[in-house]
Amino acid sequence: MDDPSVVQMFWDRDENAVSESARRYGDYCFSIANNVLRDRRDSEECLNDALLAAWRSIPPQKPENLKTYLGKLVREIAISRWRSNNRQKRIRSDFLCSLDEMAEIISGGAFDEELEEAELSREISRFLSSVDRTKRNVFIRRYWYCDPVESICRRYGFGKSKVLMMLKRTRDDLARHLKEKGFLT
Repeated sequence: MDDPSVVQMFWDRDENAVSESARRYGDYCFSIANNVLRDRRDSEECLNDALLAAWRSIPPQKPENLKTYLGKLVREIAISRWRSNNRQKRIRSDFLCSLDEMAEIISGGAFDEELEEAELSREISRFLSSVDRTKRNVFIRRYWYCDPVESICRRYGFGKSKVLMMLKRTRDDLARHLKEKGFLT
């Protein structure tokens, strides 16, 4: 069964859409949540919450890529759960470090009200499509999937300093790109 068929099941309010989505993308979504939370139970709950959110949001949403849509839902839920769990704590996590690294770029901008988050997202996607495939994949593993640096090193066979430098240079290039496009001042 392909994504459009599963999305149509959601539109038809067929409850099998949820179980089919879990079967197809459950491991993928769990890994995203677990990279953020580092807790199996919380990650499983986030997966379930994401499936429920998909049930509630499709329709009216009609995602073209169900995997990406579910990944975005579970990531947002996991980040919210992480913030809730750690509100009073002063901890330093790998996830928090990855947010801080990106905040160095994004928070430096003067965004007008008419400049929507979607425009920024599209511009970041355009930038990433112009970057070398390995650099792009490392960047996405770190900032979308929230993979720890050590995990990225193992995945690509790189040393820690190489991954850190690759991420820094890509962030710097992204900042320059966003500045040139008027997203940052």
